[in-house]
Amino acid sequence: MAGERVTLQVRERERVGSGESRRLRREGLVPGVLYGRGNAPRAISVPERELRRALTGESGLHAILDVVLEGQQSAHPSILKDYQQDARRGRVIHVDFQEVRLDRPIQASVVVELVGGDDAPGVKEGGVLSQVAREVNVEALPMEIPDRLELDVSGMELNDTLRLADLPAREGLTYLDDPEETVLATVTMPTRVEEPEEALAEGEEGALEGVPAEQRPEGGAEGEAAPGGDAGTGESGEPGTASG
Repeated sequence: MAGERVTLQVRERERVGSGESRRLRREGLVPGVLYGRGNAPRAISVPERELRRALTGESGLHAILDVVLEGQQSAHPSILKDYQQDARRGRVIHVDFQEVRLDRPIQASVVVELVGGDDAPGVKEGGVLSQVAREVNVEALPMEIPDRLELDVSGMELNDTLRLADLPAREGLTYLDDPEETVLATVTMPTRVEEPEEALAEGEEGALEGVPAEQRPEGGAEGEAAPGGDAGTGESGEPGTASG
C-alpha cells in the first residue's frame, strides 16, 4: 500500500566505531545514519523492536518513516535507503535513512508478484511457470511508491513470455527498466533430466566400441571366462594345482 507513514523515534550517537556498534546491539539498539537534505549525516541508533515494527507494516521497506530525533518535535520524512543483516541470524545490524521531500519523485526497486499462476492454461498442460525478474526499478513521489506490483499470469499459454511492457501502467509511476528487454515471467515445458545411471551405461557401451572381445575387461564382453573360474586354478581345474 502506497502512502503509509510510520513515526520512528531515534537517538543521536555521540560515539561511532565498531566497538560502539556492538555495544548498542547488545542493548537492543540498531546503529544507523540519517542523511539529511543538504545537511551533514547524523549518526543515530533506533530500538530494534521499533524498527522491525516500522518495516513490517503494509508498505514494508517502502514506508515513509517520520524520523524524530530524541528531544525534538519536528519529524524528518525519510525512506530506508540501505540496510545490513546478520548473515546467520537475519537480524538488521545497520540502517541508512535518507530524508526526502514528499513533493519530489524518488527512485526505488519494487517487488513483482505473479498472481493466477495455477489458472494459466500452459501450467495446466504441464508447463513450468518461471519468474525471471523479481524486482523492477520505478520512479514516483515518495507517497506513491507501491510495496509491490502484481502481474496477472492466468492467461499464459505454453511458450508465452511476459515482459515489463505487459505490466499495467499506474498513474504517477514510471518504470525505469527497458520494457521489452526486461522479462518477468515465462511458461515452458519442463526440461528432461537424464538419469545418471542411463548416462553411465551409455558411456560404458560407447567406450567399448571397436575393442576386440579378448581385450575387453572381464564381465564386459562375449568370450569371457566361464562362471566359477579361479585365478589359482590349474589346467585340470583343481584348486591349488598347477603344471610344472
